[in-house]
Amino acid sequence: MSDEEDTRLARMTPEISRRTLTLLRGLAGLEPPEQVPEEAMNTADEVLAEYGTDGLRVLVMTLAAWATAQIENVSELSGRSHEAVLDAMELACLEAGAEE
Repeated sequence: MSDEEDTRLARMTPEISRRTLTLLRGLAGLEPPEQVPEEAMNTADEVLAEYGTDGLRVLVMTLAAWATAQIENVSELSGRSHEAVLDAMELACLEAGAEE
């Protein structure tokens, strides 16, 4: 990233991080769970409308950083490798796809 791009993204990071946390608070325990993608898409659409593609990039970077930290936490707490945790997540996705 260029210095200009880094500065531009850094300016919007606090607000998009706040929106990401608000999104996750709303998604945790959401019933039915099928609403999770819809709510996530609504937030992505709002970020895109307000901040453009740079905002979406920050949203993805924020979610990736937090997801990675949580995968590491699950790995440590469960005594499994990062790869084993990710394999379990992948298996769940495959099983969900088979049910459709």
